[in-house]
Amino acid sequence: MPTPSLPDRPHLDQLRRRARELQRGATGGDPDAVALLRRHLGAVPEGPVPLHLAQLALARALGFAGWPRLVSQVRVVQAASRDPLDTPRAPGSPLTELLRAAVLRFGPDDGPASWAHAASVLAAHPGLPAADVHAAAVTADVDALREHLRRDRRAASAEGGPFRWPPLLHLAFSRLGLAGVPGQPVAALELLLAAGADPDAGYCWQGLTPPFTALAGVLGGGEGGQPPHPAADALAARLLGAGADPNDGQALYNRMFGAADDHLDLLLRHGLGRGDGGPWRRRLPDLTDAPADLLATQLAWAVVHGRAERIRLLAAHGVDLDRPLAGRLPVAPGRTALQLARRSGRPEVVVLLTALGAHADDDPEGELVLALLSGDAEGVERLGAAHPDALPVLRSTMPSLVLRAAVADRFDGVRLLVELGFGVDALGRQDLPVEQPWETALHHAAGEGKEDLVRLLLALGADPGARDRRFDATPLEWARHLGRGGTAALLGPVTPGAPRSAAGG
Repeated sequence: MPTPSLPDRPHLDQLRRRARELQRGATGGDPDAVALLRRHLGAVPEGPVPLHLAQLALARALGFAGWPRLVSQVRVVQAASRDPLDTPRAPGSPLTELLRAAVLRFGPDDGPASWAHAASVLAAHPGLPAADVHAAAVTADVDALREHLRRDRRAASAEGGPFRWPPLLHLAFSRLGLAGVPGQPVAALELLLAAGADPDAGYCWQGLTPPFTALAGVLGGGEGGQPPHPAADALAARLLGAGADPNDGQALYNRMFGAADDHLDLLLRHGLGRGDGGPWRRRLPDLTDAPADLLATQLAWAVVHGRAERIRLLAAHGVDLDRPLAGRLPVAPGRTALQLARRSGRPEVVVLLTALGAHADDDPEGELVLALLSGDAEGVERLGAAHPDALPVLRSTMPSLVLRAAVADRFDGVRLLVELGFGVDALGRQDLPVEQPWETALHHAAGEGKEDLVRLLLALGADPGARDRRFDATPLEWARHLGRGGTAALLGPVTPGAPRSAAGG
């Protein structure tokens, strides 16, 4: 089942207020409050609603079995919550500046400039590693780290620095090696582990789950494409060998977007998909995915994006290709990989899954969607004749199929869909085949630099002035923001209100 959605930075006081508001609303007859109680409790009591019933209904609405279960897990999140992006504008002490700038924070300031700044701080204050165990860890200064641990082994687990991290996280998230700072990260990791550092150490980034663990730190990735640690392979293998659980939802999510599969192979060989999910899942059973669901998410993403090698790797490790998909991706839970491949316009993935042992199924809707996305006019005619109501239904239930065809680079599919009445400017999601109104096919083509696709969509009547729902931007603005000069040059002259001088980007 999908994991529940708590508010950002969940806090018990906040949730207690919500429960009291629900209690007052239901007691006063507020329709929304009464409906929520009825949906999650089955009935609304006569007279004043007891607080414990409002708490139970709220907990169930958030996906928890009861209020005590919610409270226990929110307490874990609160204790583990850190915000690496919440930093003061004024520079801190040299130690604070080093620890802040040397690590991945998974924000807009991650990058060479930050790590170079940390390196310059270290050059100006070379005694920092000898003075502080966290500085020794972030610089992978083995001699300094050994001396700190000789004086006090408990330093291996002591929280410190601006983010209240243990030394292991400073080591794992450090990118000083990319700024030319020499160090011995693998040897430093060995020292910390020998002194009792927890290989599953992690924190909840801005109160979100799953947690960012040491394993996630060394592997990098994420929506911003942050680089792995220079010694990522050796560090990840050693963490796993020391007992770090391979069912690491954040590490998997962060690396899911890239084409490389080395991380996935490593995690699978160390038990990904097996066991109980490790210490973080034991502490946060309703806020982290089960091992099988982690694998389902990886398979679903690979299917949607045509990652053939990843699909082969998962199948080779025994992932059930016929199991209904679950996990964090909102790609119609309950559908199989084959059904998802059809709805993503991936005929080559359908062939691959079948060759790998996925069982054929009766899926006329999926077959029709695949024919549409592939531009198979004969197939659409044949399937439409057998199911005469199917095409009108799809226009209503899947209005963004033009975007799906564009994402899959199915030009014939784009043409056929527009010819059959699907909206060329329909909003959808370019990353997943779900009906969520985010952007148009032209936004996708502009942002990805697909010049031929931009020409086709414009010829089919796409509106260059259309704005997406997330950023309120035109396709031209997407192209410029993402540095796509070719598509910006095509869109500049036809976008309403675009300055002529900036037409080329």
